[in-house]
Amino acid sequence: MKVESLKNHSGLTVEGPLLIQPKIFKDARGFFFESWNQNLWNQQLEKLQQKEYNFVQDNHSRSSKGVLRGLHYQLPPTPQGKLVRCIFGEIYDVAVDIRLSSVTFGTWVGASLTSKNHNQLWIPPGFAHGFLTLSDYAEVLYKTTDFWSRESERSIRWNDTDIAISWPELQIGCELMQPILSEKDNIAPHFSELIDEDFFV
Repeated sequence: MKVESLKNHSGLTVEGPLLIQPKIFKDARGFFFESWNQNLWNQQLEKLQQKEYNFVQDNHSRSSKGVLRGLHYQLPPTPQGKLVRCIFGEIYDVAVDIRLSSVTFGTWVGASLTSKNHNQLWIPPGFAHGFLTLSDYAEVLYKTTDFWSRESERSIRWNDTDIAISWPELQIGCELMQPILSEKDNIAPHFSELIDEDFFV
């Protein structure tokens, strides 16, 4: 298993999120890999001086091309960390730093997760999360460190200009298409509104 930190668009390493590349064993029959190993996970977090977390829930979503989910996060007392992977198709996965004390507060990192590269993205508590489906369909599995809470959940507008995420362009034939959003995500507040309301960690 290879684990690496990610840099934002200013070239600064954002402490917390990790891109995980599992060791794949391939032969004529197909492939095998450990998608989750508690001991290896704890060893990596200890090496990187990160807090250990236990996962309490697995979620599974299926999305068609152009669906954008996010940006979502939960406030204390039920902040969520997520370990995300794509088991069918391709997504662009994003984490936004919402830790008020962080030197990279308000910046983002992203990674391509596909059913071919088998990569995973660890998004610890203190980050908002979202992803864009790039293939015709994508199925995403993710583990969470706490249960979903309607009272704690918050959203940030996916195209907020202060965060300025570089989402990949979606093209069907010669036409560029806009992301497909839920009603909740379409009316999510802007980053500056949430700062004013003290809705960050």
